[in-house]
Amino acid sequence: MQSVNLVSYKNRCAYLNAQIYKAGNYRYRNVITILKQKFRSWAFRRTVASGTVVLNQRRIFILPTRRGLGFSGVLLLMLLGDINYNLGLGYVLTFLLGTIAGMTMLHAFRNLAQLEVRAGHCDAVFAGDNASFVFYFHNNSRLPRYHLVLRDDSGHNTTFDLPAQHNSRIGLAIPSVRRGWMGSGRLTLYTEYPLGLFHAWSYLEFDTHCVVYPQPGASLPLPASAAQNGNGKLAGTGDEDFAGLRAYVAGDPLQRIAWKALAREQGLQVKQFSAQQGRELWLDWSLLPNIATERKLELLTRWVLDADAQQLQYGLRLPNLEVLPKYSSGQREECLRALALFGLPEVRP
Repeated sequence: MQSVNLVSYKNRCAYLNAQIYKAGNYRYRNVITILKQKFRSWAFRRTVASGTVVLNQRRIFILPTRRGLGFSGVLLLMLLGDINYNLGLGYVLTFLLGTIAGMTMLHAFRNLAQLEVRAGHCDAVFAGDNASFVFYFHNNSRLPRYHLVLRDDSGHNTTFDLPAQHNSRIGLAIPSVRRGWMGSGRLTLYTEYPLGLFHAWSYLEFDTHCVVYPQPGASLPLPASAAQNGNGKLAGTGDEDFAGLRAYVAGDPLQRIAWKALAREQGLQVKQFSAQQGRELWLDWSLLPNIATERKLELLTRWVLDADAQQLQYGLRLPNLEVLPKYSSGQREECLRALALFGLPEVRP
């Protein structure tokens, strides 16, 4: 019995030691990561760019990779052997390989030099989805650029090539975490072309942001009477407001055919118009009492999506903002933007 207790005690001690070691190792790596980020921010500080960035020699940095350091060690051993045994052909081979290594460093630098980069538009997304940041690369030289990698600080990256004298649209998908404004942050453009002996890189940071809408909550029935005057206002078929296009059906009047869409080779489509029926629907903050703020925003987001899908004329009422009821193509985006920036500054950070 005592031997069993002793074994159990040893197992518990070993488990506790393992947990302490794991916690200490995690804390050590976390501190190292923070110190590396602070050093990089201090050593390679750059202002946020709002236009086109040209990668010149002041923006490009080069260091040997692990493969390059190993290759240098091999060259050093070869040189020592050549000196020790006085090998003439060994000198030729050693210096030839050294020359090739020097040329790869030049090619790695040239693979980034004089590239022009500017940021494009980023569409709004819902929290939890990937935000696709768009960047435009212009290679105005006669040399193609190979195996370029664009990466953010979290490790999300995309790899691409740039043909000679060509403009390329490159997208970088970064997961969104929370609602509000989301920026691309500091990005790293690097290459190890052609042999992987040298790592050439440049930092890019643009003033580009996208709006992250709250994540839609669980399905919740729309309020039946959310305003003082009652029910929602349904957009039915009529002749008042343009509501979009649909495919042509035999018997549709010719005056409603979208001739411009037909000229753009989009097929035979018919214009639809909406007429107001019923009363206004208010998606009101006060209809969701005793619920956490973020949960309220998620449920209101679900209501906005459902009301828009049902073509209702709806409005949004928040404690500090009111979006008047209407049915239009921009009503959904206006309401979702108001929910995304609720309690946050309207101006981008």
